[in-house]
Amino acid sequence: MYAYVVRRILATIPVMGVVAIFVFLLLHLTPGDPAAVIAGDYASPADIERIRERLGLNDPLYIQFGRWIAHLAQGDLGISIFSNLPVSQLVAQRLEPTLMLTVTTIVFAIIIAVPLGVFAAWKAGSFIDRFTMLFAVLGFSIPVFVVGYMLMYVFAIQLRWLPVQGYVSIADGFWPFLRSIILPSFALGLIYIALIARITRASVLEVLTEDYIRTAHAKGLSSNVVLIRHALKNAAVPIVTIIGIGIALLIGGVVITESVFNIPGLGRLTVDAILRRDYPIIQGMILLFAGVYVLINLLIDLSYTFLDPRIRY
Repeated sequence: MYAYVVRRILATIPVMGVVAIFVFLLLHLTPGDPAAVIAGDYASPADIERIRERLGLNDPLYIQFGRWIAHLAQGDLGISIFSNLPVSQLVAQRLEPTLMLTVTTIVFAIIIAVPLGVFAAWKAGSFIDRFTMLFAVLGFSIPVFVVGYMLMYVFAIQLRWLPVQGYVSIADGFWPFLRSIILPSFALGLIYIALIARITRASVLEVLTEDYIRTAHAKGLSSNVVLIRHALKNAAVPIVTIIGIGIALLIGGVVITESVFNIPGLGRLTVDAILRRDYPIIQGMILLFAGVYVLINLLIDLSYTFLDPRIRY
């Protein structure tokens, strides 16, 4: 077990190495001169050349990469081109809204999707089952921004139950925070809920055909005990797997959701950096999102041994 954990942790190093190479080359393969972007439209060639010298862009590529990796190893993600602030400082300022949005979405999705999928499998062929499958298809078909604007129109503009846009920190009160996060969380989590519900239904439905489920019923166990202690427990591995994979959907959806609901998080920071071609921020955000995704997949792999005793490494 411990050897497997060490191997999995070591396996993440080359993955992040490849990501780091890609992120570094992003600055050099993208059309346009970063020095010209920094200098502005009215800069002279001499001004642009001075900026290139100051940033070390005239050095050989391998020297630039070594210098960048050395700074990265010290936690230095670089300096923003436009704000002239450290990227790590900008990330820290925007981290809370994105973190709370992501965590709230995951909690909402699991609370809604897992029981829905289990019940659909238990009542296979019924109205509930057909409704779940229809919901799953719609969840995959409707883009995040369309769901966001629909929810905004109904619950914020027409009913006026919730705020239209913005984010309230949890430090300013739990209820104001919850009111500001409900709509973006559901808009972001719709495709996630659909994915988890569909996989949960398929996994539980397969388990319900096993002999030990019929044995549990024959022993007189209640339906709730059979579903939770036997069916859901043995179907947990694919469900947990799809929850981990779905984190990638959330990472991509955060960028759109924060733009629609005007949430000052990492997604908005990424969009603003792309529009301004602020390369240090773009590099830092790609590294951060890739690191989070690799870490989530590592935790999912390690959870298998606890969810299914038959799995041994």
